[in-house]
Amino acid sequence: MPTLVLAPSGRAPALARRFVAEHFRECSLDDDYGARVVVTELVTNAYWHGEGVIVVRAFLDEGKGAVMVEVWDQGAGMPVVRTENVGATSGRGLLMMSRLVREWGTRPITEGGKIVWARCPLERPRFVLPASPGTGKV
Repeated sequence: MPTLVLAPSGRAPALARRFVAEHFRECSLDDDYGARVVVTELVTNAYWHGEGVIVVRAFLDEGKGAVMVEVWDQGAGMPVVRTENVGATSGRGLLMMSRLVREWGTRPITEGGKIVWARCPLERPRFVLPASPGTGKV
């Protein structure tokens, strides 16, 4: 199973994105956009809020038509999706990520820490814009 161990640094998200992109190429998968966004958010959170090294795994879940992305760190805190605050300068990442994946969650690690996982669809999600007010058109 492809695994990447990262030092907790500002370079970790970019290295994780490259790792996921390479994994998609090895699996002959075309659209890695969602998985790259997801791994960026999860690794960034592990860097800012977790502890210790960051471990990233990505593997094909063919039965579900998805790629699983897992990010481990040794911090005790669990991720929390915040409500949208238009005045905030940060805190939207997990909310955005949750819209790109089929499902996601956390598991504690016996030795301490946690795994945050996400099941990323193999196709890019389609977003539907609301109709413009009063026109009935998108």
